[in-house]
Amino acid sequence: MPAFPQIVTRAGCPQCSPVRAALRRMSTSPFSSCAFQQRTSSWWPSRRPPSTATSRRSLVVAAAASNFANENREYVIVGGGNAAGYAARTFVEHGMADGRLCIVSKEAVAPYERPALTKGYLFPLDKKPARLPGFHTCVGAGGERQTSEWYKEHGIEVLYEDPVAAIDIQNQILTTSSGNHLKYGSLIISTGCAAVRFPENIGGNLPGVHYIRDVADADSLVSSLEKAKKVVVIGGGYIGMEVAAAAAGWNLDTTIIFPEDRIMPRLFTPSLARRYEELYQKNGIKFIKGVLIDKLEGGTDGRVATVLLRNGSIIEADTVIVGIGAKPVVSPFEAVGLNNNVGGIQVDSLFRTSVPSIFAIGDVAAFPLKIYDRMARVEHVDHARKSAQHCVRTLLTAHTQPYDYLPFFYSRVFENEGSSRKIWWQFYGDNVGDTIEVGDFDSKVATFWLDSESRVKGIFLESGSPEEFALLPKLAKSQPVVDRAKLQSASSVEEALEIASSSL
Repeated sequence: MPAFPQIVTRAGCPQCSPVRAALRRMSTSPFSSCAFQQRTSSWWPSRRPPSTATSRRSLVVAAAASNFANENREYVIVGGGNAAGYAARTFVEHGMADGRLCIVSKEAVAPYERPALTKGYLFPLDKKPARLPGFHTCVGAGGERQTSEWYKEHGIEVLYEDPVAAIDIQNQILTTSSGNHLKYGSLIISTGCAAVRFPENIGGNLPGVHYIRDVADADSLVSSLEKAKKVVVIGGGYIGMEVAAAAAGWNLDTTIIFPEDRIMPRLFTPSLARRYEELYQKNGIKFIKGVLIDKLEGGTDGRVATVLLRNGSIIEADTVIVGIGAKPVVSPFEAVGLNNNVGGIQVDSLFRTSVPSIFAIGDVAAFPLKIYDRMARVEHVDHARKSAQHCVRTLLTAHTQPYDYLPFFYSRVFENEGSSRKIWWQFYGDNVGDTIEVGDFDSKVATFWLDSESRVKGIFLESGSPEEFALLPKLAKSQPVVDRAKLQSASSVEEALEIASSSL
């Protein structure tokens, strides 16, 4: 590990005292390797002498010349999704963003709450669809709306539409796709995931075939939905179910196709899946289960026209949405260390990679899931937010508490104006063990996962009250032993939750 160089700050500067403290802590960490030097007179533009405002920027990453595209070099975040937005807010909260933080993103807009893209963003245009700047981070967690102006006001440099293509770990330099070079002291990798795509040779890139990961993807899909008559959704997971529900709001002929025997098989029990499938069918959505896609074919105009199944069936479609999973975007950071079991970049419980001064957060991070004593990679906005906050606190303070995450998933569908029933469910914990389902789906339903000792391992609730939803993480975290017989005989969700909560 290279020696930590001399650190120079401005004596008496109120902004520098916390910086000095943070840097002292970093210098003693085996995972920190940052190079800083005093800003010399040549760094100051002749038109702007040092002032109170610029004194906050007196610490910069060491560089021999000014041939780097980023001015802010102390901390660099690669990626422009949820995790990047929440990380930026945490830097601001610690007074360490102004003049120090740079975000480099492949997107054309500031970080936003990505879940909206398969929910409110796809509402018909006459039913109040979500649009930016309405859902920039961090409104999803009740925070401030961080527009591009917010980043400027807080001295955060954001480089748009220029993803990182290469990294020089030894010299701490990034190269972007445009050829720009970026210097960093500490690097946070927040590249998220990319949609799994069908190969081009089976029609995966035909006009009218859509994948959803960013605003540009969602805009393209909305444009297709405006003209669509027959929609096919491929995949019965989160993306498939949410997009199909949105398409129903457009009153379109919609079919969901997937190879499993039920929707959401990784979470839903057969009974729960059946209830949701019936709800979707009431909204005019058709299911084709247990089949594989052979290829997508275009019509005379080149646009997708049919979906050919392996069983020989042909389904007409002028718009196809593919939601068959996602894969972590690890390139070009493979050298920092990957996890070959769960995928993604390997980190410890403080989100540190094997390379000093490099961290990874959000969907791309493979981290120790402390509560279940296993490695995990979680593709969910809740983890993106919390991992970002935990990582930045680790980087800037003496915080060394291991990340202790409780898995949480949710979905909201049929929320557009005019919908006969709005659906919102939440799940906390681990869906392992025996299941007990309680309640009438027409009002609300709950499913409990119990291990062999009757401990609550996971809990699912549909259409609960705020108080009931708030009880779920307490149960999943505490894992109380419940009276299995009483739970099975509960006549309502309310009674079941009371039985479970009495065991806390």
